[in-house]
Amino acid sequence: KDKSNVEGVIGYVPQDDLLVEELTVAENLYYAAKLCFADMSNDELHQLVDKTLAALGLSETRNLKVGSPLQKTISGGQRKRVNIGLELLREPSVLFVDEPTSGLSSRDSENIMDLLKELSLKGKMVFVVIHQPSSEIFKMFDKLVILDVGGYQIYYGNPVEAVIYFKNIVDLIDKDAGSCIECGNVNSEQIFNIIETKVVDEYGKLTDQRKISPQDWNSYFTERVSIKPATESDEKPEKTLKIPSRIKQLLIFASRDIASKLSNKQYLAINLLEAPLLAIILAFIIRYVPQGSNEYIFRENPNIPAFFFMAIIVSLFMGLTVSAEEIFKDRKILKRESFLNLSRFSYLVSKMMILFGLSALQTLMFVLIGDFVLGINGMTFSFWLVMFSVSCFANIMGLNISSAFNSAVTIYILIPLLIIPQLILSGIVVNFDKLHPWLSNSKKVPIIGELMASKWGYEALAVTQFKDNEFEKNFFTYDQTIANSEFKSVYYFSAIEANLDYVHSNFGSEDSEKKQKVNEKLKLIQKELTKEMELAGVPKSKFPAVDNLTPGKFNKSTFDETEKFVKIMRKIYNNRLKKATAERDALTKTMTDSDEKLAAFAELRKDNENEAIVFFLKNSTAENRLLETKKELIQKIYPIYNVPVPQHALDVRSHFYAPQKHFLGNYYDTLYFNVVVIWMMSLLLVISLYFDWFRKVVNSFGQ
Repeated sequence: KDKSNVEGVIGYVPQDDLLVEELTVAENLYYAAKLCFADMSNDELHQLVDKTLAALGLSETRNLKVGSPLQKTISGGQRKRVNIGLELLREPSVLFVDEPTSGLSSRDSENIMDLLKELSLKGKMVFVVIHQPSSEIFKMFDKLVILDVGGYQIYYGNPVEAVIYFKNIVDLIDKDAGSCIECGNVNSEQIFNIIETKVVDEYGKLTDQRKISPQDWNSYFTERVSIKPATESDEKPEKTLKIPSRIKQLLIFASRDIASKLSNKQYLAINLLEAPLLAIILAFIIRYVPQGSNEYIFRENPNIPAFFFMAIIVSLFMGLTVSAEEIFKDRKILKRESFLNLSRFSYLVSKMMILFGLSALQTLMFVLIGDFVLGINGMTFSFWLVMFSVSCFANIMGLNISSAFNSAVTIYILIPLLIIPQLILSGIVVNFDKLHPWLSNSKKVPIIGELMASKWGYEALAVTQFKDNEFEKNFFTYDQTIANSEFKSVYYFSAIEANLDYVHSNFGSEDSEKKQKVNEKLKLIQKELTKEMELAGVPKSKFPAVDNLTPGKFNKSTFDETEKFVKIMRKIYNNRLKKATAERDALTKTMTDSDEKLAAFAELRKDNENEAIVFFLKNSTAENRLLETKKELIQKIYPIYNVPVPQHALDVRSHFYAPQKHFLGNYYDTLYFNVVVIWMMSLLLVISLYFDWFRKVVNSFGQ
């Protein structure tokens, strides 16, 4: 009811040894102390650790790794003492200890109980759950509480007197003897034998039925033992806890995690070697040299798109595998620290900081090696930025599944289920136009594709390599104008003219099918020309007949005016094409007007432009260069030159390989826009992780 009143008062030692296995005995105690005493200096913390180690008899093992139960470095008794030591550090006013002697030798058990007894003699209240205690340990307790099956309290009082109490109820012969007269030992097991006494059947065999039920034992207790009701004291128990601020907690969590990872040599070796090895293997396999040639030419390598795609998948894979067990393996530590009310946000941010740092290093090594082997020039930063962003997205996705599931096997089974959709829906394995009709979208990337970080990452790499390489960036503006002008004059206006001719030829027809088709084509023509006027900045006063492109107003005059307007627009685009071509030719001439410049020009193109990337992003061999639907004309050729036209200010969707993206009336470079989208997706996953949505969903299905 009043958490603030008991904060820092209660300590808890769980039955399991909830320790950081990669850290030493001293380090476990040191980081536990840091999270409990924000007001202590480093020297004071080390002195406290030394004092606790001495009290626990662990000074000689201080620098040994705790290890796991299967890979033991210290004994079971020592593990138990470290486990208790994590709470003894701050000597809480009330301490709950769950089965501290389970699985220990009699000597280790007595040592641990001595520690707890010493704490109680200092004025602390210690609650211990214990099974089968020896006589010596049993007699250490000041009070004994026994709960029967179902939680019925059946005894409270002096431990030794408990034997007499139960003997008297069942009227045993030696009911007045609580311990052995000769040796003084107390047989605590005798209590349970009395409680659990079974009924004997007519054949003299024991049945499963107890002579005295838990309810009956509880009745005896309430009748025979008078307990004074507790009274609330004005004196508050000593608070032995001072939790650090969230920033300090973050730094402590991070330093503890880093120390744990640095001590795990296998973890370090695998994660530091994974990225360069994958880069070497992939780049070596993909480094294509034509038969009969000894020279590798970047421009002629058809595998560069595949390498970019595999780089994105590698980023996802590395990001997931490095984070998939992070929270799962800390679950024991989190359980121990839960009563401290530490900041979950600080813990999660510390995890993300370390994972992001590792991902930054992994992706940088991959990019540097990949660029070197394959001769990818001028895009080291952009290549790394995309891979790093995708890997961080995968880190947070991995933390979500690590938090949601209780089994490492389940987590690793889930990883392929997370990666395969990213692989299939990246836009390169399966063309977005070839997806199931329910999923595909002829004009834009399908919604399901927009949800994939792999799509945003691969598109960013491909578009950046095409338009920002050292060769093409000189010509991209001209090439874009030429390509768009060519599309408009050759394909777009030709399609409008064909539709206009059909309307003119069949307008007034009584055939219902033709009549419907005429109406559809009029709507299409009106919509496309209105859109074209807005794009070209043509006022309606220049072409008022656009309002007459409807079934009720269309006539011969409207046809003539529309045909004339289309011819004017085509001429405008032809002039743009000629001007851009002349300017491009002039620039090319200045770059090749000597033998040395010509050789440098050829070398620049050979080392920076890639034919396979050009092939995919120009889509010149598209079956339908212009796709006509009942509602609109969709450009399929030259996607890399086609700037998307938004339907509203928040319309961020576009076709695949768009050179720019739109948001709130402004256009942004595809590389940076896509990276921001990946980080926004990551932010959504961070929110999901903080509120543990994924775990709640999994638990709801489990129930």
